[in-house]
Amino acid sequence: MPPTTALLVIDMQNTTVAMAHRAAETVAAIARLSERARAAGVPVVTVRQQDAGMVPGTEGWRVVPELAPREGEPVVDKTTPDSFLGTDLDAVLTARGVTEVIVTGFATEVCVDTTARQALSRGYDLVVVADGHTTSVRTGADTDLVPADRSIAQYNAIYRTIGWPGRRIRVRAAADVDLGAPEGARNVRPA
Repeated sequence: MPPTTALLVIDMQNTTVAMAHRAAETVAAIARLSERARAAGVPVVTVRQQDAGMVPGTEGWRVVPELAPREGEPVVDKTTPDSFLGTDLDAVLTARGVTEVIVTGFATEVCVDTTARQALSRGYDLVVVADGHTTSVRTGADTDLVPADRSIAQYNAIYRTIGWPGRRIRVRAAADVDLGAPEGARNVRPA
């Protein structure tokens, strides 16, 4: 049976995008993928972070205009890096019969990675959009952090090689994400 897919757009809010590495390129890649998803009837689910720096209703909390949810599209608000924890994301996906999530957003090594792994643990197949996730710009004060380009590349490599029994995991550029018929060859790693 072909997977029923949903696109997750995680934390692409004004505050996070303002600090993002390659922000314009990442927003553009996600925006093009979102338009393709909508045209193919694939649900686009927007996930928004709420915390002391991103208070609901403020400009910093709002999703960037290029990625703003359309009327009637699901929006999930969260308070942790895990888009499933304490939210209705699982219920939103289940109600739509989703079996596979396409993950995009900010920040690669925090909310994107946590949500991707939780999706796998909850039984969803996974597509990580290689050019559709980003992390913060690294400054001199961030000397212990891996440079942003290397962090993004590392997480793409992890998801290309990670094994998760019974799950399909793929890493694709936004332009190469197949939103139609399922791909013939899946990257399924044995248990």
